[in-house]
Amino acid sequence: MKIVSLLPAATEIVSELGLLDQLVGRSHECDFPEDVVDLPVLTRARIDSSLPSAEIDERVRQVMQQRLPIYMLDEAKLTALAPDVVVTQAACEVCAISYDQVKTALRRTAPNAALVSLQPARLSDILDDVILVAKACGAPARGTALVQRLQTRLSAVAARTLSPRPRVAVVEWLAPLMLAGHWVPESIERAGAVYVGPKPGLPSPYASWEELAALRPDAIVVAPCGFDLPRTLEESRPVVDRLRAITERVLFLDGNAYLNRPGPRVVEAIETIGGWLRGEAVPAERGVSGFEAPGIHAAA
Repeated sequence: MKIVSLLPAATEIVSELGLLDQLVGRSHECDFPEDVVDLPVLTRARIDSSLPSAEIDERVRQVMQQRLPIYMLDEAKLTALAPDVVVTQAACEVCAISYDQVKTALRRTAPNAALVSLQPARLSDILDDVILVAKACGAPARGTALVQRLQTRLSAVAARTLSPRPRVAVVEWLAPLMLAGHWVPESIERAGAVYVGPKPGLPSPYASWEELAALRPDAIVVAPCGFDLPRTLEESRPVVDRLRAITERVLFLDGNAYLNRPGPRVVEAIETIGGWLRGEAVPAERGVSGFEAPGIHAAA
């Protein structure tokens, strides 16, 4: 079987299912596990992701107002790969290539391929997507086993919940400010906290710094969507004073790899945040606790 994944989370699911040897193509954003980087890349973005946060936000607005796709698909490569299964998403047109684009392209390039579309909004949806991908790839038993392992780890985190539970907010974008929605509220709850922000399953809303302060969080997780840890620290520098005015307890997290990517590593994010709330050290590759990171002090 030949599998194409156009979503980083789906690529990680395929890997955790032990089907990486059947993966023949990926999106430009699929970067984990490292073995996938040599696979053919089938998508590219219209917007330069190295731009500052505010400029990225403005460019996205402009592209969407013009009714243009944010991502493009290489149909010639897709035709040449002749996949049996293509996994994409219908959750967010900003985060990855849209379902409608892929569906239309497959009619021309791989009409016999099975199209699997993921649309996670809640934490349980992520586990359901594991089952969905596993079935589509002919490995339902592996999917069931993987979900059981992930649920066991989640239960282990819940067994160590603090009392009282701290109030935690998650910042998903910094300029303009956005609070994390979808599966993040439940992830924070499973980590042992009370989430202050949008209700589970709802989209991530824009907010003001005054609105964030009014939520009275005991702790804040800064995890901008699509940014790795160094980029998160870089983008956070101008707002350190604002964060510090709300709480001294801040975790700068590699949200792109762990919290914002609706795949198996969301469980690692929950484990990491749960441990951090209990005062445990944060793995260096995942995040930085507090304001002690080099360069994270407020800009002059």
